[in-house]
Formats: sequence, C-alpha cells, structure tokens
Amino acid sequence: MRECLKFYIDGQWVDPCGTDVHAVVDPATEQVSGHVAMGDANDVDRAVNAARRAFDGFAASTREQRIALLERVAARFDARKDDLCAAVVAELGCPVWLAEQAQVPLPATHIQVAIDTLRDYAFEVQRGITLVRKQPVGVCGLITPWNWPVSLVVTKLIPALAVGCTVVLKPSEYAAYSAQVLAEILHEADLPPGVFNMVFGDGPVVGAALSSHSEVDAVSITGSTRAGVEVARNAAPTVKRVHQELGGKSPNVILDDADLEKAVGAGVRYMFINSGQTCSVPSRMLVPRDRMDDAIAIAVAVAGSLAVGPPDSGAFVGPLINAAQWDKVQGLIASGIAEGARLVFGGTGKPPGLEEGYYCKPTIFADVDGGMTIAREEIFGPVLSIMPYDGEDDAVRIANDTPYGLAAYVHSGSIERARRVGARIRAGQVNLNGDLDLLDPHSPFGGCKMSGNGREWGAFGFDAFLEEIAYVGYAPAATPAAAGA
Repeated sequence: MRECLKFYIDGQWVDPCGTDVHAVVDPATEQVSGHVAMGDANDVDRAVNAARRAFDGFAASTREQRIALLERVAARFDARKDDLCAAVVAELGCPVWLAEQAQVPLPATHIQVAIDTLRDYAFEVQRGITLVRKQPVGVCGLITPWNWPVSLVVTKLIPALAVGCTVVLKPSEYAAYSAQVLAEILHEADLPPGVFNMVFGDGPVVGAALSSHSEVDAVSITGSTRAGVEVARNAAPTVKRVHQELGGKSPNVILDDADLEKAVGAGVRYMFINSGQTCSVPSRMLVPRDRMDDAIAIAVAVAGSLAVGPPDSGAFVGPLINAAQWDKVQGLIASGIAEGARLVFGGTGKPPGLEEGYYCKPTIFADVDGGMTIAREEIFGPVLSIMPYDGEDDAVRIANDTPYGLAAYVHSGSIERARRVGARIRAGQVNLNGDLDLLDPHSPFGGCKMSGNGREWGAFGFDAFLEEIAYVGYAPAATPAAAGA
C-alpha cells in the first residue's frame, strides 16, 4: 500500500491543512493500492508563498549554477528510474515494458535536452540600440495529468527551473505515486528550499486555487480542453500568463502513393499504445476510398496481434485509468454503433478473460463520417476511426474538419508530397512518414485551436517561462562628433 499523505513545501515534507484523502485504485485489479492527501486553498497558499520567497534568489542564480542543479537532478533521476517505473505501473496499470521503454526514458531525454539547451541559450539579444533580455517570469503553477505522468511534469518543470523560475506543482491525484518519487529526486538533488513545491489535490479545489492565486505569475496546464478553459477563466482576473496543452483528434492522412501496410500498421500501433490515452494519437485514419477494404484488413490484422492484459503479461494494451474513463469510452463506442459507423474490430465490454480491471477492447470503426460523435470528440481510449476520402483536397478538408489542432500525420511515397500536404494541415506538430520511434525532443510541441496555445520541449519550452524585457538605449548610437573623432 502506497501512502502519499504529505506535501512538499519549502524544502520539507509537511502535513496538509485538511483531512481529505483520495483512495487510489489500481486500474489493472480494481483494488485500492494507496491513498493521496487532498489539499485545499490553504495548502496552495503555503506553497505559493514559499515559491515567492525563493524566487528572487533563484532568479539571480547563474547559468552554471542551474546547469549543475539539473545535472544533479539527471543523476538522481537515473538512479531512481526503477522506482519511477514501478510507480507508473502501479498508478496507470500500464505494461511494464511501456514504463521501462517510454514512460521513464522519455523524460530522462527531456532533462538532458534541457541541460544541453541551457548551456548556450541566448538570454540576451542586442537589437540596434536596444538590449532584449529574457528574464524568468516568476512563480509558476504547473498542473499535470495522469496519462504520461513523469514526462508531462518534466517537460514543464525542468525548463522552468532551467531559466530561474520557482514552481508549485499540482499533479493528478491519479498519478501521485510517480510525482512523489520525482519530488524525492528533486530533494535529493539539493534544490534550494521553496524552488520546487508540490501539493496533491483535484482540479476544482487545488487547481482553481493555484490558477487564481495573485502571487502566481504564470500557469501551465496539460489536460482536457474543459480543464484548460477553467484554468484560463480562473487566471483571467489576475491577468497571468496561461499556457495550455490540451486535447486532440489528430488526423492520419494516408495518401494513395503510400506504403499502405506500413502506414496503416504504424497508425494502429500508435493509436493503441498507452491504451489510447495520449492526446496526440492518430485517432482519425484517412484512407483513399478505393483502398478502404485493404486498409481495413491490415488494421484488423494488426489490432488482432496486439494483446490486452495485465502489466507484467507482456501485453501491448493495458487498462484504462479508472471506472469513469471506462464508462466514457464504452459510451462513445456505443454511440459509434448507434450513429451508423461500421464496427470492424472490438466493440463494447471487456476483453474475454479480463473481467477484473478497467480493460477495454481495442476497437476499430470504418466508414466513419465527419459528423459522427466518434469523429469529433476526443475519446482517450483505444478507439480508431477509419474515414474514406476522395482526392488530396478532400483529405485535407477532412483533416482540418475538427475543433482540435494538436498533431497530424501524413504518409506518402514522396517526401515532397508529404511536405506539401502537411503544410496545408492546421496542427501544432505534423509528423511526415514517421513510425512510432519518430520523435524530436528539440522540436516545439503544442497545439492550436481548442488544443491550446504555447509550446513545450527544447528551447521552445524555455520561452514559455521567460519574459522579454527591452532596455532601450542600452547601447546608444554613436554621436556625429564621436563618429568623426
């Protein structure tokens, strides 16, 4: 039984102000695996005040001091990677291989990228008579979800620390185990007290208190579009910066000259990894109408080869996070059937032999119309919609026919054609001819439209936590007399 009953504030583990506790249920067994203390506005106030007291000193630290700090964090992260993997598996119920090969290695990569970026990042730029200096924005509230719990904390936290901000983290109450290990890592790395603070709790209480707090200068959230809207609403009265990385309904455009077997296979595997609980998955597969039958056959064959099962079984697909998410996904699968989409794989209910745990059948619909609920709503489960199109222009139209704009995928036998079509799709990140392993941690990641604003990863993640200050006349132009002397 894991117990996360203290908060990390001002360099210490402290008792919460209240007594509310959340029981964490193992998604793979439906049994209680631990408890998490639920904070309130008083806890947030303590954490924010600690971050505010620490800010001036940490903002004045040198680049070299922060590099040394991040190198200590990286070393402790590596030493505790097994603990992080175990925590992620316990809270998500995800396959052990996924924790070991992606959930923990990806944030380790982002930490190293931040260190490398910090070494030569330009905090000052001279533009004529003006010096533009990038300074830390201040105290930052970070609100993170449960689906990639370590990575989504790291891609906010590490850039904020790298540029000299102090932070208060509110992780998801469903992902407190890995957040607690991460807080222990930061403590072991000897961060100055108050630079990093963490309060457990839910969005309506702790998230709202953090995003509305007058001493928080910026808030960054990764989560649902609904949650992002609430954060923006709460932040508006104090006119603080709001960075949102929200939902997605990403198109996977397979052009008529693509290697169909490779493109469809990659799309199915990426859709079902992490049980479909990834905001950037290619949930809408767009296929030429005259190749639909072949695409469906390939997709069904690949899906049938991906086992569903417990974390230590070697299965590709694990459970969904909780009962509420399972119910939501089941409802959306039922809506697809009711609205006339053709069910070609999976369906409602649990896979045979997996009655305990929040397991969902990987599901594929064909002949999906753009007006159907499953084509428009983010499902956040292993449900793929295959949609026919007639010609390149129609494919682009369907790809852009969504309120979201987080990611997109284009497959073609010609990289030039993939580039041309990709340039017409409105999304924050467009993957050209990529498989599961195509990832650039230096690239900007984030969305447009209802997928949010702002960018993370690499130097772009630094920019999110910096304020540009213009010092006009810092280097005044030479006078005529001086010029002729």
